[in-house]
Amino acid sequence: MADVLLTVGTRKGLFIGRRRGGAWEFDESPYFNAQAVYAVAIDTRADTPRLLVGGDSAHWGPSVFHSDDLGRTWTEPARPAVRFPKDTGASLERVWQLHPSAAEPDVVFAGTEPAALYRSEDRGETFELVRPLWEHPTRDQWVPGGGGEGLHTVLTDRRDARAVTVAVSAAGVFRTRDGGESWTPSNSGVSAVFLPDPNPEFGQCVHKVARDAEKPDRLYLQNHWGVYRSDDAGAHWSDIGAGLPSTFGFTAVAHPRRGDTAYVFPITADSDRVPADRRCRVFRTADAGGTWEPLSQGLPREDHYGTVLRDAMCTDDANPAGVYFGNRNGEVYASADDGDTWRQLASHLPDVLCVRAAVVG
Repeated sequence: MADVLLTVGTRKGLFIGRRRGGAWEFDESPYFNAQAVYAVAIDTRADTPRLLVGGDSAHWGPSVFHSDDLGRTWTEPARPAVRFPKDTGASLERVWQLHPSAAEPDVVFAGTEPAALYRSEDRGETFELVRPLWEHPTRDQWVPGGGGEGLHTVLTDRRDARAVTVAVSAAGVFRTRDGGESWTPSNSGVSAVFLPDPNPEFGQCVHKVARDAEKPDRLYLQNHWGVYRSDDAGAHWSDIGAGLPSTFGFTAVAHPRRGDTAYVFPITADSDRVPADRRCRVFRTADAGGTWEPLSQGLPREDHYGTVLRDAMCTDDANPAGVYFGNRNGEVYASADDGDTWRQLASHLPDVLCVRAAVVG
C-alpha cells in the first residue's frame, strides 16, 4: 500500500494520521490546540508537499498556516495571509476552503466568511481579494445559510486557468471564464424549496460541489435539499437523487480517477440532522447518478447519529482509491478499496469539521 497522509480538522485542533504499509498511526497531540480547523489542503504539486491550514482561534482570530515538513513545524506569516481591505468594511470571520489550483502550479485559492474568494500566487503565503466577486451586483441580496455566509467550495479546471467555479451558502454556484473579471450565477435546475420562488437565478443553499475525474464538465452537487449533476460545467443541473434514502446532506465527493463515480452521505432532514434511517452509510454512484448503492461493510450497524459535514469526506489519490470521512461524534472511518469496505481509524475526537488525504510517499 502507498504511504498516505490524513489530516483531520476538528473543533479543537488538527490531527494527523499516517499510513505506512497497511498500518495507521496518529500523532499523539493535536496541532493548533483549541483552534477550530475548518479548512485543510495538502498541496502535492511540488517536489515537497505543503500543508495549508485555516485555523480559527477564539482569542486571536482566524489565520492561515503552512508546513513543508508534513506537519512537524508550522509557519504563520507576520501579517495575516487573508484579510479584507479596509475599504470593504468587512473583517475575516473564518477560512472555509483552501484549494490548490489544478491549472497553475503556485496558485492557491481561499474561500472565506463573509463570502469572498482570495487568490495566492506563492503557494498560500499571501492572498489577494478577488474583487469582482466581492462586488458582484447580487451580493446585497445574498442571505447567510444556517452555518454562516461562507464561500465553501472552489473548483479549478486543469484545462483552463481562467475557469473557476465557486459555491456560497446560501447564494448558490457562481462561475467565471475570464480569470475572475466577471461572475455568472449558475444554478439553473437547482431548487430552493425554502424560498417563495423555488427556482431563482441565485439564492440556493448549495452545500458542496465536486468535479468528475474523467469528464471535467461533469459536476456533482449536494444541495440543502437535492442531489444534482451538470454535464456542461454548471450551466444547467439535473436531479439525480432518485434511489437515495434522503436528498438532504452536506458532502459530495468524486472518485479521483474513475469517471461517473461519486459519493454522498445522506442526512435525514434539515430539521433532523442525523444519518438517514439512523444508519451509518456512504452512498456511491458508478453511473453518474443513475443508480446509488449503500456502502456500509465495516461501519457501525447499530443506530447512529454522526453527521458528516460538507468537507468531512474526501478521497486520496492511491490506486485503489482511499475514501475517508469523519463525523460530529468525533469518529473517523477509512476505506482502502474505493469504499467497498471500511475500518474505524479514530474515535472520541472533537467534532470533525474537515478531512483531507493524499499519497505522500
